[in-house]
Amino acid sequence: MVEIRVDKTASRGIAIAPAYLYQEPDLTPDHYVVDKDQIEQEEERFGEVKRAVLAELEQLAQENSIFAAHLAIADDFTLQEGVLGRIRSGEKNVQQAIAETVEEVAAIFGQMDDEYMRERKADVLDIGKRFLIKCKNIKVQDLAAIQEPVIVVARDLFPSDTVKMNPKYVKGILTQEGGVTSHVSIMAKNYGIPALTGVTGILEKVQNGNRICMDAKSGKIVVEPEESVLAEYKKLLEEEVKEQENIRKYRFMEPVTSEGKRISLCVNVGNTEEIKLALDKNIDGVGLFRTEFLYMENSHFPTEEEQFVVYKEAANLCPKEVTIRTLDIGGDKSLPYYEFDPEENPFLGWRAIRISLDMPELFKTQLRAILRASVFGHIRIMFPMMISLKELAQAKAITEECKEELRREGIPFDENIETGMMMETPASVLLAEEFAKEADFFSIGTNDLTQYILAVDRGNKKIASRYDPFHPAVLKAIEMIIQAGHKYNRKVGMCGELAGDVNAVHKLLQLGLDEFSMSAGNVDYVRKAVIDEAQR
Repeated sequence: MVEIRVDKTASRGIAIAPAYLYQEPDLTPDHYVVDKDQIEQEEERFGEVKRAVLAELEQLAQENSIFAAHLAIADDFTLQEGVLGRIRSGEKNVQQAIAETVEEVAAIFGQMDDEYMRERKADVLDIGKRFLIKCKNIKVQDLAAIQEPVIVVARDLFPSDTVKMNPKYVKGILTQEGGVTSHVSIMAKNYGIPALTGVTGILEKVQNGNRICMDAKSGKIVVEPEESVLAEYKKLLEEEVKEQENIRKYRFMEPVTSEGKRISLCVNVGNTEEIKLALDKNIDGVGLFRTEFLYMENSHFPTEEEQFVVYKEAANLCPKEVTIRTLDIGGDKSLPYYEFDPEENPFLGWRAIRISLDMPELFKTQLRAILRASVFGHIRIMFPMMISLKELAQAKAITEECKEELRREGIPFDENIETGMMMETPASVLLAEEFAKEADFFSIGTNDLTQYILAVDRGNKKIASRYDPFHPAVLKAIEMIIQAGHKYNRKVGMCGELAGDVNAVHKLLQLGLDEFSMSAGNVDYVRKAVIDEAQR
């Protein structure tokens, strides 16, 4: 019997099943020499492989929007030029060129401090995997073929792996790499599959067919458990099943406080596919639509039409509320087709609303797309990283310019569209009352707010323990924001990780929070916590 403990839970739950080891294919590039007269042949080979991958992704994209983004990456100019440049240098064959280029592009994401963004490198690596599989003409393990209960154990799982899983048979997931915001984590939460990621050395401790007991809530894994331990986990599983049945009973109950206040429960998403997966949670809307992925997973700044199509679909899917955050790029989020000047401290540098205001045409393209989509549902515009009333005034003025342009062109939009802001800087807290007079709503971004108030880099392992959203200073800041918003009858929401923490529900309700926006997997638990709080 082997016991393993993990710090972070990707998706809570209990699972007991045999291990199914997912063996990744060996994608090590073949090291063959390319003579000068063979360079054109290697280029042609890359063209063939690229066409095959694009055709495959086009078919997948019809079923899942994740692969629409992958399609854009696979057809990316930067990726193609990187591969062809290495081939034409005469130093690399097509396999080596693909591997090195993909590694370089993925590294851009991998170096980001924001965990959600850092996990997006999996998209790039997934594309590279597809290219190399085609190049090497090898057959891979098919997770769709699983027809009996198992716990999938893998080094890591990419989107193209996870979409094949049938929740009926995949009872749990354990990966050696990855984080709590990776695609596998998102998928596991949405389908209710217990998952633990970043389990160091799991592949060395588990053999195919080993019986595994896992408690993803407490981060415990037991391989080949003794009978007494197995009996204990079976009891936990029975209790878990009863708890899930109980939680599902709450799903269509109104989250109302003891004072009769209706609390909004929304989700944070990065694409329309995540909205689709969240709809069965009886959500009140999308409290945060991250638009940066339209830019980051692209080969160019997305056009007005490209953005409009996405925002329109989001509004159609979730007409009650879709809060679209304008471009939050910079800091740790770079673009493969735009070069940012190096900065000593990018988190205090040229990022988010600062970029939008300095590049008004880029900003207007996005705002026009959002405004055009606003007639299809209740869309709200949210500006990130505000520190001054001047910035808010500029952002609103540019929005008004876009409205006037659309009026002249006879293009309809919601004339009463709300414009609000993220509350994530110390400056925004101290100026909360002044901002409340001008903004239609607030959304508290506790991730950055905690980092800035405590002067703690949450990506720095040496001081990670000091990153505490329950710190009195952070809670005081949240209280100040809510009080300022309510003084001027503004709705105050929260879209940071704290909003999805059931342990924070009691305090946040005490402080008067109006809207909780979180990952879809946390909605049921927060709903229950709100209702239980009212019944105390």
